[in-house]
Amino acid sequence: MATPRRYLPSMSLLTAFEAAARHENFTGAAEELSISQSAVSRQVRLLEEQIGHQLFVRDKQAVKLSEAGAAYAREIGEALRRIGDATLNLRANPLGGTLNLAILPTFGTRWLAPRLPRFLDAHPGITLNLSTRLSAFDFKTEPLDAAIHFGDKPWPGTEGIELMRETVLPVASRQFLETHNIKEPSDLLNMPLLHLASRADQWGEWFAAQSLDIPNVRGMLFDQFATAAQAAGSGLGLALLPRFLIETDLQRGDLVSALDAPMRSRQRYFLVWPTGRDTYRPVSLFRNWIRTETADQIATPNLVGQLSRTP
Repeated sequence: MATPRRYLPSMSLLTAFEAAARHENFTGAAEELSISQSAVSRQVRLLEEQIGHQLFVRDKQAVKLSEAGAAYAREIGEALRRIGDATLNLRANPLGGTLNLAILPTFGTRWLAPRLPRFLDAHPGITLNLSTRLSAFDFKTEPLDAAIHFGDKPWPGTEGIELMRETVLPVASRQFLETHNIKEPSDLLNMPLLHLASRADQWGEWFAAQSLDIPNVRGMLFDQFATAAQAAGSGLGLALLPRFLIETDLQRGDLVSALDAPMRSRQRYFLVWPTGRDTYRPVSLFRNWIRTETADQIATPNLVGQLSRTP
């Protein structure tokens, strides 16, 4: 539903307010906008009258943002930045379109990045912007078209396709394994274990898969795969890592499998996008491309579909 026009102040009022808010004075805003100080003051006053709230506290010759004004300035500043970015992207690439994609750091650098030249070669008109995210976010508040997500299912209010599952295995450095006698899963119970914050229960799941009931598994905690892999390779302990993300480490011998005891993860990688965004050309092209790239990872890459609509 379109926003009523009474809630859409003119661009001249908003740019004057945003500049005044950044400078916290009308003089600096006037110089930036190449208008008079009185014009800035008048535009800010008109905006205050239109929205029905005082945005600046005026004290003789000084002005200061009110509490409401500071909150409004943050929102308006972000909105104007997004309008500017959209205009810049359109001018730079009027036909191809732009795909703003959120990625998981290690998945993005180790799996996706080496394959992206194939996508860009196939679709030279597309501009691809990447940003890393470690947790779920709201598509309504971030200027993103799609995201690579790992979990049990796509986020509510989104649509998506399943890309792949992963197989994790316990790994350590060769030196660590030479100095620790590991013959069976129970041998790991007294070993230093390295945990990923996003998958804090995974060691417990692995022990359970080996028919070992472990009430509480302790050890060092890491926020990313890359640092956990580096720590394991440096001899700090054993890490439970996805095979497809550490193939190079295994081939070089930086990491070595501690046991022939892989575990299929119950969670999956998804490509997700806001409901209704599936017809946006860059999203559609990327979805078709990554579905092909992951075809050998999952038997039937299916459309997960809309789980729920958020109001």
